[in-house]
Amino acid sequence: MGDVLDPLARRLLTRPLDRVAAWIDRTWVSPDRVTVAGLVLGLGSAAAAALTLWPVALVLWLASRLADGLDGPLARRRVQHRAGSPTGGPAAGPADGPAEAGGFLDIVCDFTVYGATVVGVAIGVGVDTGVAAWPFLAVLGVYYVNGTAFLAFSSLAERSGRRLDDGRSLSFIGGLAEGTETVVVHALWMLLPGIAAPIAWVWAVVVGLGAAQRVWTGYRLLR
Repeated sequence: MGDVLDPLARRLLTRPLDRVAAWIDRTWVSPDRVTVAGLVLGLGSAAAAALTLWPVALVLWLASRLADGLDGPLARRRVQHRAGSPTGGPAAGPADGPAEAGGFLDIVCDFTVYGATVVGVAIGVGVDTGVAAWPFLAVLGVYYVNGTAFLAFSSLAERSGRRLDDGRSLSFIGGLAEGTETVVVHALWMLLPGIAAPIAWVWAVVVGLGAAQRVWTGYRLLR
């Protein structure tokens, strides 16, 4: 089993995101600041969901994921500029850190936003419909296993010289469900809070299967 939507989304969105990154490429706009902006927007989305402000939550969620998609293209422009490539971008600013630091910040912010959004939606759905939080707790549980497998493999792959290099900061084992599917499912919760709980049960199963796939694949690759 392998993810289909993430590679497709990267192919479709690479050029538009690169153009937006070029547009926002100013000395005071650093990749790390864009990452933190995504974190703030994502936490705002979680808070809005908890307050059952579903349209606001959806807009903030999508804006957060847009920021998450822009920090990488902006960082690559800065690297090219430092190497002397004629990108037309500004010189690196004081908030431009090493790629490793940016990758670390990005993954921490992503995990924080994903978890906070699940909690916010669970609270909001409970207020709106009286449905218990069990399906969302199940999602958090499989997120935990999935994230553990992903991060543990990345660390051990670096130490053993078995890094999987697909252009991202960390060695990333593909799974049944990745970032694109997560964006879509979380958006569906905010669009359709009345049936968010059944969607969460299905999503928990999908992510759980993907986590099992990552554990098995990672174990085999590291043997």
